[in-house]
Amino acid sequence: MGLLRYPRPMSDHDPDAALRLTLKRHRAFATGLLVAMAALILFSYQLPPGYWTEMLQAAAKAGLVGGLADWFAVTALFRRPLGLPIPHTAIIPNQKDRLGRGLGRFVAGHVFTEGEVRRVLAKLDLARILEGFLRDPEASRRAAMALSASLPRILASLEDGRARRLLARLLPRIVSGPAGARLLARILRAAVASGQHQEVFSLAIGQLKVLLTAREEALRAAIEARVRAEGGALVGWFAGAAIARRILAAINTELEKIGPDDSDLRAAFAEWLAREIEKLESDPERAAAIGRLMREALSHPSVAAWLMDVWDRLKIALAADAARPDGRSVALLSGIFANAGTLLAEDQGARERLNRAAEGVLMTLLPSAQAQLSDFIAGVVTNWDAATVTEKIELRVGRDLQYVRINGTLVGFLAGGVLFAVLTALFGRVAH
Repeated sequence: MGLLRYPRPMSDHDPDAALRLTLKRHRAFATGLLVAMAALILFSYQLPPGYWTEMLQAAAKAGLVGGLADWFAVTALFRRPLGLPIPHTAIIPNQKDRLGRGLGRFVAGHVFTEGEVRRVLAKLDLARILEGFLRDPEASRRAAMALSASLPRILASLEDGRARRLLARLLPRIVSGPAGARLLARILRAAVASGQHQEVFSLAIGQLKVLLTAREEALRAAIEARVRAEGGALVGWFAGAAIARRILAAINTELEKIGPDDSDLRAAFAEWLAREIEKLESDPERAAAIGRLMREALSHPSVAAWLMDVWDRLKIALAADAARPDGRSVALLSGIFANAGTLLAEDQGARERLNRAAEGVLMTLLPSAQAQLSDFIAGVVTNWDAATVTEKIELRVGRDLQYVRINGTLVGFLAGGVLFAVLTALFGRVAH
């Protein structure tokens, strides 16, 4: 009675084979107990009339009715009993979509709640997890290599025209405010601390020497023309060439005195640079003036074209470097990760701020995530095949439902016997 059949046979490759066999055994036992109740009823009618025979008949009938009722209830969850079109049966396959929506709302509203998320985050301590990851050299290097490998794709995704327009708009704004002056002051301080300002000074002097040598004849002619214009043709003819030679010789002599190690001019340059850095950091008017000059310079078409050329070269260089496991990009990212791990290990406040920030972000995203989770679960259940879903659910809860049938049969049997005894004691035996 009501033995359920499956279209596919069990096989060694069936992942649900054990569940299927267990359900089959329990269903057979529950059905066998129901058949036993029917057989007991027939057997009781072969016994001599009497009190105990009538009690047995009443108990067996109640057990049969109880077993049949529970069989109907269990079967109606998954299919139509005996294939009959009885209303409100085959509940799971017919109401699959509604059950999916209800399950989604339940999980989103009662499981994935703000309190539960906060409790889980408090146990996880994301800052500690991140610290352990970042302080592991091998793990941080793998992360740096993965991030570096993605740089070419990120750079390739930046449309050149859009990137150029963005740089052309942002750079003048960045450098024109106080932040630009502070950034320039910081760069200059770093250059002075490392001695690079003297290298720049030496480069400028060297280029000036080259320029003077290349333009010596033109400069001599210009000086002679100036002497004639100021002193007259006679003075120009008599002393112009000599004055030009003396001026150029004096300039070259002074330039040769500027050695790489020490000179008054170098010291004066360093002192002037220190004063300018101090003004950039403390004088709002000077900072504003420098900002205006930098903005005008960056807004000039020639400088803008140069910056775009720098951008193109930077993209090519970054893409080439990012492809190398021993490149500077990987080393830089590894160093950043290691420093961040050390900071989290040594600074309790930093860990707390990171955890609060992560919690704040998740709490902000939670309402949207709850709605998406509910829709996701509902969508997954909706896309499931009704027959497959029904079978999967029955295989996992069917054994317990067969115990419902078994208990219904046994409880019905005992209740029928007790009820017969009580009614007989109260009203006496009645004719059948």
